[in-house]
Amino acid sequence: MVRTEVRPESMARITTKELADQFIVEQVAEIRAQVGQKKVLLALSGGVDSSVVAALLIKAIGKQLVCVHVNHGLMRKGESEQVLETFGNEMDAELIYVDATDRFLDKLAGVSDPETKRKIIGGEFIEVFNDEAKKLYEGGDLDFLAQGTIYPDIIESRNGIKAHHNDGGLPEGMKVELVEPLKLLFKDEVRVVGEALGLPHAMVYRQPFPGPGLGVRCLGAITRDRLHALREADAILREEFDNCGLAQSVWQYFIAVPDMKSVGVKDEKRYEGWPAIIRAVNTTDAMTATVEEIPYAVLHKITARITAEVDGINRVLYDLTPKPTGTIEWE
Repeated sequence: MVRTEVRPESMARITTKELADQFIVEQVAEIRAQVGQKKVLLALSGGVDSSVVAALLIKAIGKQLVCVHVNHGLMRKGESEQVLETFGNEMDAELIYVDATDRFLDKLAGVSDPETKRKIIGGEFIEVFNDEAKKLYEGGDLDFLAQGTIYPDIIESRNGIKAHHNDGGLPEGMKVELVEPLKLLFKDEVRVVGEALGLPHAMVYRQPFPGPGLGVRCLGAITRDRLHALREADAILREEFDNCGLAQSVWQYFIAVPDMKSVGVKDEKRYEGWPAIIRAVNTTDAMTATVEEIPYAVLHKITARITAEVDGINRVLYDLTPKPTGTIEWE
C-alpha cells in the first residue's frame, strides 16, 4: 500500500499549546463522527506516536478504545514490562498483552531484505490484531484499527525511501477502517499535542522506536543469538546515555548489529564476533538529522562494557552519517 495523503500547504505548524488544543478539539470531533459507538483497536507499542494516539482516543471515545500491546520478540530490554506498568496500571487503559515472539521470529527466519522484513512485520501485526478482534467481538470482524502513522512515514513510503510497519497492507477479506489522527503531523508537532493532552513530559519526549523494533536494527536475516546480543548492547548504550546526561539531549540513539563477523581476540584466543554500531542523531521533524558528538570518554566506556558483557560482540563502531544521505534507521 502506497500512501497518497498530502498535508495542505495552508495547514499551520503546531508549535504552541493553543494550536495543539485546537487540533485536539477538531480531531476529537472527527474521531467521534468516524467511530460512532463502535470499538477501536489500537496497537500500543508505548512509543511517542502510539501513546499520543491512545491519549487522544481515550479523550474522544473513552472505553470504546481497546489497546493491544504485542510483544513481537523485537522489543528493547524491559520494554514490554514498562508498557504494561505505564498504560495498564497508571493510565487505566483497557490493555491486552499478546506474546507473539515465536510467531514473528518464525515468519522472519531467513529473511534479509529490509523492505520484506518490514512488510512481514506490518502484515503480521494486522493478523495478530485481527485474531484478537475475533476473540473480543465474538468472532466478528474488527471495525476500526487505530495507528500512530505520522507524516514522515507517509512521505518516505510515497517516495519509495522505505516502507513502514503501518503500510504493510491489510489481509485479504479483512474489512477494517483505519483511524489515524496524527497522519498529517511531524514528530515535533506530535510531542506538542501529547503535552497538551496531559501526557508526562518524559513519555512525550522519549526517543522514538520504530514499529518493526529491533527487527530493522538486527541487520540482514534475524537470528535469535544476534538479536539477544543486540538487545543487551542497546540496553548498555541507553544506560550509559542516562548516566552521562546524553539521554536528555539526543533525539534518537540505538545500536545496530549487522549480519557479519570479524576476527577479534578474547582471553588470548581468536574470537569471531559481530560489530555493534552506535547511531545517535538530533532532529526536529525527522526529515533531516545531524549526528551527535559523543565524548570519547563515553564512547570508550560504552565500548568496554559492550565487548566485555555482551556475548558475540567484539567491536563497537560509531556512525557519523547525517540524514541525508543516511536515514535515521539503518533499514
